[in-house]
Amino acid sequence: MTGAFASIAGKEAVLNNLNIAAYEFGNRFNHDPDRPRRLLLHRDEINKLRVRVEQKGCTLVPLSVYIKRGLVKVELGICKGKKQVDKRETLRRKTADREAERAMKEVR
Repeated sequence: MTGAFASIAGKEAVLNNLNIAAYEFGNRFNHDPDRPRRLLLHRDEINKLRVRVEQKGCTLVPLSVYIKRGLVKVELGICKGKKQVDKRETLRRKTADREAERAMKEVR
């Protein structure tokens, strides 16, 4: 699911970059694992999502994919991307945590 996102084009929602593996015992007529997939949503749901996504920096991201009664379900979430400053802060925090772990291992 890394790199997967959903977009709203016209009156339909489409899930992009989600790799659903081909059936192992299938033949050459299997589906393309990387193709864009249309999402089955009500018109009102699509309109609500469109309004939220049109805000600056927001995107639709699949949070989980599961099977229920033979149908593949996708849980979508709206998220904002990190700014460059936030990314640097996260990287600093990770390196500090890593150094603290190393120091704790040396003490033991």
